[in-house]
Amino acid sequence: MKDSTGLRFRHAPCHGRPHRSRDLAPLNGDALLLAAAGFGAGLVNGVAGGGTLLSFPALLAVGHTALVANVTSSVGIWTGYVGGVAGFRREVAAQRDRVRALAPVALGGGLTGAVLLLVTPADLFEDVAPVLVLLACALFAAQPVLAGRLRARRAEQGAPSSRSAARRAGIPLPALVGTFAASIYGGYFGPGLGVILLAVLGLALDDELVRVNGVRGVLSLAVSTVTVVVFAIGADVDWADAGVLAVTALVGGYSGARLSRRLPVPVLRAVVIVLGVVAAAKLWSG
Repeated sequence: MKDSTGLRFRHAPCHGRPHRSRDLAPLNGDALLLAAAGFGAGLVNGVAGGGTLLSFPALLAVGHTALVANVTSSVGIWTGYVGGVAGFRREVAAQRDRVRALAPVALGGGLTGAVLLLVTPADLFEDVAPVLVLLACALFAAQPVLAGRLRARRAEQGAPSSRSAARRAGIPLPALVGTFAASIYGGYFGPGLGVILLAVLGLALDDELVRVNGVRGVLSLAVSTVTVVVFAIGADVDWADAGVLAVTALVGGYSGARLSRRLPVPVLRAVVIVLGVVAAAKLWSG
C-alpha cells in the first residue's frame, strides 16, 4: 500500500492472496516445505546463483502475497550466501584486493535497488527482469569466445596477456559498472542475481571460472546483506518463515560452494546457463 509519496509501509494491507496470520506457528507441512526450499536455495546460490527461484515459490505456496514472499525470501536465504562464501574461502582469500574494490560497488547498488523496491511499483522491474536474465545467460555462454578475442587483440597490440598481468592491472571499468547494475537488480528483485553477476564478472575479468565464482559469492552476500537491513526496517517480513529458511540455507550454501569447486568448468557453465533460463521462464510465467 502506498500513500501520496509512493512509499510502501510495513504491515500495510496487500492486494491478492491474504497474508497468513502471524499469531500462528507454521504448520509442520509448511515448515518442511520451507526447510527443503531453504536448503535448495542455499545449494543453488552456492553453485552459481538463482536460489530465490526455490524459496520465493515456496513462500507463495504457504499463503504469502508476492511482496511479502519476495522480502521474506531475501531475508531468509541470507545465511545461504554466508555459507557460500565460507565454501569459497580459499578463492576469496586469494583475491582480497579484488573483493575490496568490488564490494562497496555491490553494497551501493544493492542499497539503491532495495530502496527502489520500497518507493516504486514492482511491476516495471519484474517486466524487464526475464530479459535481463536471458541477456546475462547469452553473455555468459559467449564469454569464452569473447575473452579469447580480447586476449588475441591484446597480444596483437603487444599488451601483456597473461592472467598474472591481468590480475595486477586492477578492476576493469566494465566490471565496476556491471557489478553496480547487477546489484541494483539484486536489491530490487533478486532471482537470477548470481547468474547476472557471474556473467558480468566472467566477461570482464580474465580469470578461472571458479575464482570468479568466489568473488560472485562475496558480492551476492554484500547485496543480500544490505537488502536484509533495508527490508527489516521498511518491509513486511514474516520472521518465523525467514528463520526456517535461514537454518537450512546456511547448510545448502556451504554445500553448493564446495560442489561448484569440484565441477568441471564446462559443466559449471552449463549449470549456470540452465539456471538462468529457468529463472527467466519462471519470471515470465509469474
